[in-house]
Amino acid sequence: MSNQITLQVNGETRSCSSQTLLPDLLQQFGFNPRLVAVEYNGEILHRQFWAKTQMQPGDRLEIVTIVGGG
Repeated sequence: MSNQITLQVNGETRSCSSQTLLPDLLQQFGFNPRLVAVEYNGEILHRQFWAKTQMQPGDRLEIVTIVGGG
């Protein structure tokens, strides 16, 4: 049974399964988890908490790709 929930990702309404963990969500939306920073409901979410962070209806995520170079 796959209950879909709605959340905001970079200002866009997106949907995913209600049991989705953050690393799975990143891959589902085409982000490389090693190359992004995540703001979760207004706060920077440290990487150590990603695997425990389960998406909830109405969550707001800002996903920023880290670009190397100089």
